[in-house]
Amino acid sequence: MGRDPIVAIYRSALPHVYGYLLPRCGSVAVAEDLTAETFTAAVAAMRQGQVGELTVGWLVGVARHKLVDHWRRVGREERGLSVIEREQAESGDPWEEVLDLDAAHAALRRLSLQQRLALTLRYLDGLSVPEVAAQLGRTVHGTETLLVRARAALRRVYEEEERDERSA
Repeated sequence: MGRDPIVAIYRSALPHVYGYLLPRCGSVAVAEDLTAETFTAAVAAMRQGQVGELTVGWLVGVARHKLVDHWRRVGREERGLSVIEREQAESGDPWEEVLDLDAAHAALRRLSLQQRLALTLRYLDGLSVPEVAAQLGRTVHGTETLLVRARAALRRVYEEEERDERSA
């Protein structure tokens, strides 16, 4: 029985793909995640017959696309968090500090799915409240309430994350 071609290309291309990603993203964890996404996409493309032969060059190209997608996500999240911060400052909310992005991401992950989705649609995707309501299948008033509660929950969880970070 011959060697699996996917395993063979994985072994030979892994250092190239990871080596491409690591200096560009500056984080071992992100580089590892994007490398895994790259090879997952390669396996899917092979199974669907979208690529005849996997090459190191093709995999590095996929890694480049994964990196661009990552930076776009990060940019949307940062813009969304700055919008939340600006709205809080405009409303006279005492929670007027610069957000720690890692703590904010961790806090967002701890919210309920509905809260996370509402905040993401509103602040990261830039949808209006009526558009968010339509996406969620809710009334505008119900969505406004959900957003108020989601922002409060995010603030509460974020502050817990910050306290935990300081005590660690």
